[in-house]
Amino acid sequence: MKNESIKVIEVRELTKKFGDVTAVNQISFGVRKREIFGFLGPNGAGKTTTIRMLTGLLTPDSGDVLIGGVDIRKNPIKAKMKIGVIPEMGNVYVDLTAKQNIILAGRFYGIARGELGNKADAILAKFGLLERADDPVKTFSKGMKQQVNIASAIVHSPELLFLDEPTAGLDVQSQRMIKTIIREMNQRGTTIFLTTHNIEEANVLCDRVGIINNGKIAAIDTPEGLKRTFEETQSVEISFDKPVDLSEIEESRLLIRKEKLGDKWRLYTDNPDKVVKYLAQFAQDHNLIFTTMEICGASLEDAFVKLTEDKY
Repeated sequence: MKNESIKVIEVRELTKKFGDVTAVNQISFGVRKREIFGFLGPNGAGKTTTIRMLTGLLTPDSGDVLIGGVDIRKNPIKAKMKIGVIPEMGNVYVDLTAKQNIILAGRFYGIARGELGNKADAILAKFGLLERADDPVKTFSKGMKQQVNIASAIVHSPELLFLDEPTAGLDVQSQRMIKTIIREMNQRGTTIFLTTHNIEEANVLCDRVGIINNGKIAAIDTPEGLKRTFEETQSVEISFDKPVDLSEIEESRLLIRKEKLGDKWRLYTDNPDKVVKYLAQFAQDHNLIFTTMEICGASLEDAFVKLTEDKY
């Protein structure tokens, strides 16, 4: 179970400027023990700067970051021993074997040499890579390299793991595998701080999501809570037995906006009943048969777009 009271990360009035530009502007939030917390934001919103401050790679101008109750500025070594970090570009050394990568990471964290061999084997077995333990990482697929990346980051059993775009550039099978690994680590007690541009990934993985825009926190809530905030915006997803052009529908009359998604149209509206009636008449007039029709509530992507519009 998630612990509502214990905070693994506490951020208080955190601020960072670069010259005249305020990249992060007095943000405050907490991440609960054993939750998967998603951190989302458009490019240039302050996301990367925030993460660099949370992991001790960048010193804030003001404010505090506590990791497991330890101030990362006052006691950086103790704080960093509590975390594992997996940057988007990865940390693996491709000329080393999978086992050598994990052993090297363990030495950085001060794990005794005598323990590292068995520990590396145990982690590789958990990831299904024990048979490839002595193969150079350069012979691995991108998904397998990411597994070694994660394995190296958890060699010291951190209570908190930072994952930056963990599935970026991976094929569908590798994405699914990495998401399964994330869930399993969380179920075993690891708190996960996840950044991603994949909104659906955040929707299915995260207990809560924080959205940053223009250096400020725009919202923090569960994915479903964020969706409910914008539940007045709904959509009708429709497809017919023949290709059709719905661009003639006047957006000012029925729709907020519309978009074509493959063989489907998604029509955003605050009055789905009227749109459905219009579509039924449209199908009759054009001798069409519905193949799919679904009325959808607001998505996490809808909430993200609304919260990161310029007015925010």
